[in-house]
Amino acid sequence: MAEMKSIGVVGSGQMGSGIAQLGAVHGLDVWLIDSDPLALSRAFKSISSSIQRLVSKAQLSQAAGTSALRRLQCTTNLEELCSADVIIEAIVESEDVKKKLFLELDKIAKSSAILASNTSSISITRLASVTSRPRQVIGMHFMNPPPIMKLVEIVRGADTSDETFNATKALAERFSKTVICSQDYSGFIVNRILMPMINEAFFTLYTGVATKEDIDTGMKLGTNHPMGPLQLADFIGLDVCLSIMKVLHAGLGDSKYAPCPLLVQYVDAGRLGRKCGIGVYDYRKPSPRL
Repeated sequence: MAEMKSIGVVGSGQMGSGIAQLGAVHGLDVWLIDSDPLALSRAFKSISSSIQRLVSKAQLSQAAGTSALRRLQCTTNLEELCSADVIIEAIVESEDVKKKLFLELDKIAKSSAILASNTSSISITRLASVTSRPRQVIGMHFMNPPPIMKLVEIVRGADTSDETFNATKALAERFSKTVICSQDYSGFIVNRILMPMINEAFFTLYTGVATKEDIDTGMKLGTNHPMGPLQLADFIGLDVCLSIMKVLHAGLGDSKYAPCPLLVQYVDAGRLGRKCGIGVYDYRKPSPRL
């Protein structure tokens, strides 16, 4: 594949905006797409602020920061992605919604374009199956937040070509990321291990073994984790955690992956974590001391 010059990112939430920032800062023309104009406006402001912080810390020159923002274009029109070399999907963690988007992208994208998904758990093979280019579909799972976290998890579907894999790996490395590779099994590597731990933390709270503070402090100080599992769940989003546990449970068929009833209850109650002000912890008050 020829050198990448432009990427499209679909979804302007924290993941999508972070991926778009990486592309712009590393010299790519970037289209950031979202159906919600207000979300796009928030994303552009967030990216601008993040780049300015890099400039203020001398991690990026003022000229490079200005140039990066010039390369970033925000739009609600998917058709603008017709010339992108790679399109990275970073929307809601729902297989049906992602498949619908991939079907649309397959019709819009140029024939040589790679379609990548930032999914953290959903089968790349099944996403690729709705397109006419399964050899050019791949998983490119960034960690949150993308500009800071050093890892990208690349997932090959059943038909992903070596050329697609190599081009995607080169893009991640252009972003100064470390790449790990996973086979196309539910949860891949990171969430196959992480989400059951978070789910078990919910069971520990649910069954009254300990308080949320002691569970998180125990894992922080006892295993040297930078953040406790319940605090991390709030950061990720409890709805996202629940979606991934459901994928693991359905895909691997083992009862050990059944979501904790307390996690389900919190999501049903709209307690989704930091993004809505309350999850396991209440962020509408001063931050808890963990």
